[in-house]
Amino acid sequence: MSSGSAPQPAWFNYTSSAEFMERVRSGMPPVIICVACNGGIQGKEANEFIPETGEEIAESVYAAYEAGAAMVHIHARNPKQLTDGARDSETWRDVLRKVRQACPEIILNATTGAGPGMTMAERSSSLAAGPEVASLNLAPDMSRFKLKERRAPLPFPRPALEIDECIPFTYGQIHEFAAEMKQRGIKPELELYHPGCAWVVNYLIEHNLIEKPYWMQTVMGYQTGSFPTVENIIQLLKEFPEQSLWLCSAIGPFQLPLTTLATLMGGHVRVGLEDNVYYARGKKAKSNAELVQRAVRIAHELNRPVATPAQARSMLGLRRQPSQY
Repeated sequence: MSSGSAPQPAWFNYTSSAEFMERVRSGMPPVIICVACNGGIQGKEANEFIPETGEEIAESVYAAYEAGAAMVHIHARNPKQLTDGARDSETWRDVLRKVRQACPEIILNATTGAGPGMTMAERSSSLAAGPEVASLNLAPDMSRFKLKERRAPLPFPRPALEIDECIPFTYGQIHEFAAEMKQRGIKPELELYHPGCAWVVNYLIEHNLIEKPYWMQTVMGYQTGSFPTVENIIQLLKEFPEQSLWLCSAIGPFQLPLTTLATLMGGHVRVGLEDNVYYARGKKAKSNAELVQRAVRIAHELNRPVATPAQARSMLGLRRQPSQY
């Protein structure tokens, strides 16, 4: 690309051989690193460094932000029962305020997936708190897993639990979530678990509920989603509409290989203690920052610059001014 030509857009066809080779020659776009800091299900009983309180979340996210994260995906917790997700907008607003005070520029991304046993109204309570991005599940969420016993002196101890549930996201419910996000100026992070989710993406486009560039996350290794393989990722990418930006997340041991693949291919990556409590086999991660630092090193080794929050805002079409509380 000559110095006088217009800069290339951040999005491109990730499965096109010609476009991949051209991007390797001219330079891949900066990689956006999203840190998924805590999740809404397991807590310190799984890894002592998972942040739970608003103060812990802000402290953990600040370290990840300093390490190179441009975006944070947050699950606010109920301060009266830290093993449960927040169910009201005021709790969400308090957590987002604390993170913004610690990290003036980071992109705030709130969950609407939340945790087990919540109503759809409780899941959407994060939206009124004013995040800039919010996750939007595109398929029913069926899972079965065991949670470790939470022992004292951790607050709110409980016995081991077995979770067996299905969150029945429907077209109508997804439509309502997307419509509220659009009304509030929140960019949806579209969560794709398998190729069938492309039907729902097309529905949202046809009903003018999402805007380009589309922020598309492939969630790999989640129960009842596609198996976490290279072949399945490529198939998901083939279903992307034009002007899509790809964010790759993967669960547990699949996080490192598949986010490395995304970095190589020109996509963007999500790392953090929500998806993976280990740094290496048998070695638990000591912080979200540790996982972000590795993603930064891999990006640099693969000749990818790491996006600043300002660059990520520009690439995603977000407001240039970070949200205030």
